Amino acid sequence: MDDTIRRACVIGWPIEHSRSPMIHGHWLEEHGIAGEYGKRAVRPEALEDFLLNLPRHGLVGCNVTVPHKEAAFEIIHRANPEGVTALARALGAVNTVWLDERGRVCADNTDVHGFMANFMERAPDWTAPGRHVVIIGAGGAARAVVAGFAREGVARVTIANRTLEKAERMAEELAGIGEAALAAAPLSDLPALLPQADVLVNTTSLGMTGQPPLEVDLSPLPEHAVVADIVYTPLKTALLAQAEQRGLATVDGLGMLLHQAVPGFEKWFGLRPEVTHELRALVEADILKERAGRDGE
Repeated sequence: MDDTIRRACVIGWPIEHSRSPMIHGHWLEEHGIAGEYGKRAVRPEALEDFLLNLPRHGLVGCNVTVPHKEAAFEIIHRANPEGVTALARALGAVNTVWLDERGRVCADNTDVHGFMANFMERAPDWTAPGRHVVIIGAGGAARAVVAGFAREGVARVTIANRTLEKAERMAEELAGIGEAALAAAPLSDLPALLPQADVLVNTTSLGMTGQPPLEVDLSPLPEHAVVADIVYTPLKTALLAQAEQRGLATVDGLGMLLHQAVPGFEKWFGLRPEVTHELRALVEADILKERAGRDGE
């Protein structure tokens, strides 16, 4: 193994369909950096050994995806609490891991950055003060989205979820992030929430290729509302298509994947890359190719 080549990867269980290697590989080639970025399937029972012994695996860091984000936080927080960012501690989950100058393992959650950077890019005229954001779902992705809007300075965030208790717990746990008033509601209350929503975000897997559809009537939303979906396969979900038909501003999920990768690349390879139209087109083409192959089966 060439020690001059810096290596990172994405870990998960399973991990076969991750597009992170395509993203980081594009940046490595674009900037002529002697580095490598791959993917490794890590079983849950092997996660602690993997994260606490990155050099033994030939790595300077890694991305963490499902189902390891919460477990990775616990492992790294026990090993080096000072190396976990305040945001990651508040969320209880990490997705980006690196080694500091003393070789200690550190971690952050860049999903917050990824979502908000994409949202602001796709809805450049949107402003946070006084806004009410309604979020569908109360899973790990929802935590990042709630934190992003709360830090941005919105007035209210309502978490609508099938299991009300889970949404209530999230609202309570994230109450210290920003000044936003956080509330929970059952998903059945969504029609009543939409007329007062400035932003609607789907953070569930509903509407994703192979998953059940997200059945929401967007007609009660105000004309100025923005509709976002973190799902990026398909590139345009039924939710976004319905919003476009109403003439509403939309934010798709692919940009979150692209932007969340930026801070990690900088940590591992020493250069902060940009999310360009070329990179987006590259990943879009791969998604469309995969879908075409699936439709042709």
